[in-house]
Amino acid sequence: MALGASVAAILVSLVLVLTVGLNFGIDFRGGTSLILQTPKPVDVSVYRDAVSGLGLGEIQVTAISASGGLEDKNQVLVRIVEQGDDPAIQSAAIAKVRAALDAAIPDVTVLSTESVGGKVSSELVFDGALAVVLAVLGVMFYVYLRFEWQFAIGAVLSLVHDVILTMGLFSALQLEFGLAIVAAILTIIGYSLNDTVIVFDRVRENLRRYKKMPLPELINLSVNETLSRTVMTSLTTLLALIALYVFGGEVISGFTLAMIWGVVVGTYSSVYVAGTILNWLGVDRSDKPSSRAGTQFANIDA
Repeated sequence: MALGASVAAILVSLVLVLTVGLNFGIDFRGGTSLILQTPKPVDVSVYRDAVSGLGLGEIQVTAISASGGLEDKNQVLVRIVEQGDDPAIQSAAIAKVRAALDAAIPDVTVLSTESVGGKVSSELVFDGALAVVLAVLGVMFYVYLRFEWQFAIGAVLSLVHDVILTMGLFSALQLEFGLAIVAAILTIIGYSLNDTVIVFDRVRENLRRYKKMPLPELINLSVNETLSRTVMTSLTTLLALIALYVFGGEVISGFTLAMIWGVVVGTYSSVYVAGTILNWLGVDRSDKPSSRAGTQFANIDA
C-alpha cells in the first residue's frame, strides 16, 4: 500500500511539473540587478517594504557584505525578475522600482545596473539539473561499493522519489524555485541517503545473522530495529527546521520549507520505499561470505 501511494504521488508530481511547471526565480529566469547606496545606514527591510507592492513579481533585496564579511548597511543589491522579452517593459519596471525607492529612502543612489539574460539563466537551469543527476549517480556508485547492486538501485530510486515529490510540491504551490531550492534538494539527497544506509547496513548484518529467515521478514525486522533512531533523528531535525521557517524570515523560507518536506519524504522513503524495492530485486544469499558483502569497500563503517 505504501509503495502504491508513492507511485501515485510520483505520477501526480510529474504531471504537475510537466503541465503546470515550476515557478523559476530570478536565478533561472534572468533579470536586472541594481546596487544601491545611501549616505546613512538603512535596514534591508525598508527596501523590501518599498518594493513589495509594485506587482512586478519577485524582487530580491539583500545586503552587500563589506570587508571582513560584515553586513554593509549602506549598500544593498536589488534584483528584479525579467518581465518579458521586450526591453522597454523591463526598463519601465526598473524605473518603477527606482521611483518607489526614491520615495521611501531619501538620498538613495544607484551605483551600478546589470542585466542577466535568458541564455545565462538557461545555463544555470542545466547546471542545477546536472548537479542533482551527478549527486544521484554518485550515491549509486557509493552504495554499490558498500553493498551490492540491488541495494544501490533501491537507494537511488528512493532518492529519485524524494526529488520528484519535492519538485511536485513546489509546482503545486507555485513557490519560487531557485538555486537555494537546488541546494536544498542536494541536502535532502544526502540526508535521505544517510537514513537509507543505516537501514541497509542493518539488513546486511541480519543477512549474516539469520541465514534462513525469508527476505521480507528480514527487511521488516531491520527496519523495526532502526526505526526509533530514524524517527528521533528526523524529529530533532524538523524542530530546528520549523524554527528556521517561523523565525528565519522570507529570505530563507523557501529553502527551509523544501528541507522540511524533504526530511518528511526522505524518512518515509528510507523506511518504506528502499526496503520494498530491495525485496522486489532480491539478494543473492547463496555462498554469502560471513564477514562481508558487496565489494572490497563493504567493511567501511557507515
